[in-house]
Amino acid sequence: MKQEELETLRDLIKDVDTAMLTTVSDEGLVSRPMKTQEVEFDGDLWFFTKKETDKYREILHEQDVNVAYAGKSYVSVRGRAEIVEDLNKKKELWSKAYEKIMQTTYDDPDVILIKVQAEAAEYWETGSLIKNIAFMYKRMRGKDAESAGVNETVQLDDK
Repeated sequence: MKQEELETLRDLIKDVDTAMLTTVSDEGLVSRPMKTQEVEFDGDLWFFTKKETDKYREILHEQDVNVAYAGKSYVSVRGRAEIVEDLNKKKELWSKAYEKIMQTTYDDPDVILIKVQAEAAEYWETGSLIKNIAFMYKRMRGKDAESAGVNETVQLDDK
């Protein structure tokens, strides 16, 4: 992963409070607003939800997701989602705002985290300039991503 690409994406999404998470349901694609975690973006995006939700069931069935941000720029992040139930991670990311929003506490067994490992991102800056950012994690692939150019589609999977 190139540090410059990571920093660019971090700057583009850091002030956007709400993202749109898109999952795959039996009927097709479904998007819903999710509160962005106030943590330093390192290539992983984190969201709280509950087990009783459709998105929880959808991610258990299909891990390919997309996360879209609209702020000073428009950003679309493609990645793989996983359900995380680690109590320490929930405690680390929890804030008082979630107690009001979710009407519970982080140690509620129904509260889970969705971790999205970013694989690629595309963003539009003012003036409709489109740029792609490719992420390749050593933990996922063992090598660096090749640089991505304007209007270039970057495939990171082996399919």
